[in-house]
Amino acid sequence: MKKFYHKLFFMISLSALMFSCDNDDYEVTLNPEANTQVSVSSSNVMLSKEDKDQEVLTVSWTEPAFGYDAVAQYNVLFDVSGGDFSEAKKVAAGDDLQSVFTNEALNNIALGLGLIPEETAQMDVRIEIKMSDIESLFSGTQSISVVPYSEKIDPSTTWGIVGSAANDWGATPDLPFYKTGTDGVLVAYVALIDGEIKFRENNDWTLNYGDDGADGTLDEGGTNIAVNAGTYKIELNLNDLTYTIEEYTWGLVGSATPNGWDGPDLALTYDPYTDTWKSIVTLAEGEMKFRQNNDWALNYGDTGVDGTLDNGGDNIVVEAGNYFVTVNFNTLEYSIEPIDLWGVIGSATPGGWDSDTDMTYDFADDTWKLNVDLTAGEIKFRANDDWALNYGDTGVDGILDEGGDNIAVDAGSYTITLDIENLTYTLTAN
Repeated sequence: MKKFYHKLFFMISLSALMFSCDNDDYEVTLNPEANTQVSVSSSNVMLSKEDKDQEVLTVSWTEPAFGYDAVAQYNVLFDVSGGDFSEAKKVAAGDDLQSVFTNEALNNIALGLGLIPEETAQMDVRIEIKMSDIESLFSGTQSISVVPYSEKIDPSTTWGIVGSAANDWGATPDLPFYKTGTDGVLVAYVALIDGEIKFRENNDWTLNYGDDGADGTLDEGGTNIAVNAGTYKIELNLNDLTYTIEEYTWGLVGSATPNGWDGPDLALTYDPYTDTWKSIVTLAEGEMKFRQNNDWALNYGDTGVDGTLDNGGDNIVVEAGNYFVTVNFNTLEYSIEPIDLWGVIGSATPGGWDSDTDMTYDFADDTWKLNVDLTAGEIKFRANDDWALNYGDTGVDGILDEGGDNIAVDAGSYTITLDIENLTYTLTAN
């Protein structure tokens, strides 16, 4: 048997790499001067949410001189500065010799690597070269300084809804209004009971509006506004002192939802921090669609299964499970992602060690929360009412450990916050 030595001496960013393999017929030696070098259009990038679609970084690289007609595929790899690229974010570039990134694309990469919004950090970038008959080869690295932005917005305003239909005339904080894309025009998505409402600033009666003639025009200190029980979108226009109230919901309908195709729909909740509609839902195996106001006049499916909604589009097929559903009705993008449901269990909880006390997901800070009265005893956190995934705190340092020690608590009323992303928790006495 004749031996064949296939030698490749490949130089990338001034570093020599060699690759060899055996075959039975002949010997081929590629150009030992083959090389590629990566470059970036900017080494300092301040990312901007307002210009999210604007191109902000171009990563380029030279074509290796293989010495023969080779077809290579390239990937752009990003990692935190000093990382080993084992958990890099990869962007396919095909056979192009450059890749262009917008503010939004690069920001998503930065956040995906765990960089903190509004803080300067360093990322390394390099090129992966793949050919059909050899393993991946890598260029040297370039470093860029980035300042990512938070995907969340600050929609808060000083205005709210008060009344017997809203919060028992101030027994709890007023239902909040949020900013819209128009200055002076605010919006609230609220569930009301039969009763009356008014609009006021700073949870205080110093400046409040009613409607003396029930004509949609606001009057300072005016007559209470009568409403029926329902879920509403309320727009408050402080520019011309008008308002509108309309029944308004978004929900899921279909064989995968608890009420089937007949409804009522499985309601979504407005998240003002991202201007999206969200819900954590339990679905059966089946199909579903999104629709407005429990009615087929406006409904969305996904024709093409591309993550973008189509008016009247195809039913969306799902498997049974717990999901985090997010919809942006501005861009018609949506996601349905599996999620664990978290609860607190233990001798200190209302259900003891037999059943979980469920926690609620807080869209404002992406944590799970629970207000609960505890007795003196112990607690743990677990997912999906099952011990397969549970956390305690070995060392009592506020850091969760999978399967860790029970957490001892004193009797009292607490707000419990669970940050499953960072594996931290807090117990705050009320």
